[in-house]
Amino acid sequence: MGQAYRRPKRTILCIDDDDAILQYERALLERWGYQVVATTSAQQGLTLAIRLSIDAVILDYHMPGMNGHNVAAAIKKCRPEILIVMFSGSEVPQETLHLVDAVVLKTDAIGQLVPTVTQLLQQGLDFPE
Repeated sequence: MGQAYRRPKRTILCIDDDDAILQYERALLERWGYQVVATTSAQQGLTLAIRLSIDAVILDYHMPGMNGHNVAAAIKKCRPEILIVMFSGSEVPQETLHLVDAVVLKTDAIGQLVPTVTQLLQQGLDFPE
């Protein structure tokens, strides 16, 4: 009986130019049962978000070449159903807040990242009874 109601594993794409942050995100999210795809390249992250079947993106704001605002805007344009959590070490500009579903400061990662992602994904479930 439990097998019939088991949800498929959710896939999270992590995009951050800091490899240590990506390793931390991967370890944290996988511990909670998420499948994780990660990249240090904003451009590659955008390509993966468009091509892969993912449920959410955890996105750094400050990255070389293409910042988190630009990546979020491009993802929402092509795949508006994908949830985006901006994961930043500093404040995020107001115009970026309108593009993302949540913001978690890196200083709050331990207590906020997984609960925020989980809550957003649960809110996004609109399956009929």
